[in-house]
Amino acid sequence: MFDFRLKVFYTVARRLNFTKAASALFITQPAVTKHIHEIEAYYKIQLFERNGTRIKLTPAGAVLLEHTEQLFTIYRNIEFDLAAMNEHVQGSIRIGASTTVAQYVLPKYLASFKQKFPDINIALTASNTEQIENTLTANKIDLGIIEGQSKRPQLKYTSFLKDEMVLCTRTGNPAIKKQTIPLSALKELPLLMREQGSGSQEVIAAALKKAGIRVAQLNIEMVLESTESIKSYLGSSDSFAFLSVHSILKELKSNELTIIDIKELAIERYFYFVKQQGDNQPLNELFMKFISSNNFKL
Repeated sequence: MFDFRLKVFYTVARRLNFTKAASALFITQPAVTKHIHEIEAYYKIQLFERNGTRIKLTPAGAVLLEHTEQLFTIYRNIEFDLAAMNEHVQGSIRIGASTTVAQYVLPKYLASFKQKFPDINIALTASNTEQIENTLTANKIDLGIIEGQSKRPQLKYTSFLKDEMVLCTRTGNPAIKKQTIPLSALKELPLLMREQGSGSQEVIAAALKKAGIRVAQLNIEMVLESTESIKSYLGSSDSFAFLSVHSILKELKSNELTIIDIKELAIERYFYFVKQQGDNQPLNELFMKFISSNNFKL
């Protein structure tokens, strides 16, 4: 229902690339450019700064992006609420979520979903990303929510929430001289890591490799199989670990853990819905729409 030109602007603003936006929208790049020019002409203001093939949002573009995100959230809520009123919804959903998502992101949204749809039963299992994908492929769950970079051709991935992996340690660690360290210093720190197959471990390894550091070069003190065990270990040691910022909000607030910034390294990722290719089960779609319309930023 909404103006397609705003969708074009939103897609370009999120990707900061006209070619990628055209591909995502299944239109040509000249068509993308035309729509952006029409919006700029209508508001009589420039939305993007162009430097060769690179672009960035102007202050006006940032304002329009914020309003566009709010507008699209309203549209999603309209579609969701009206669709949910069409019939009495009931049934069961088997959800598998990677550990971080299951422990620190989903619970409050599951509670809200259950309040709105009391006749839908949800079974939630938690495991690492690789195991969730295996379980989904074996048809033992209906929908997965993962945190890794794996891309299996038989599965469809839809991003829904941005996350950041941050280096942290216990507050008061005597090894901390400054809150910011050079990338080269990372090799000397005693690190805790998640197990092989963990989505977090895959994301960290990929980001470090891009920065020129191999996991084998790190001083890995121990491999642990959960974020909670890593946090407990950190509290009783002078070790360091990369953890999802969503998983340590409580510890940051209570000043138990502190974040160490690393120059020239930022580890960002998305959490993903994942389901079988071609799967259009109504309850899966309902759950995904509900989660996406409840304050998750794409």
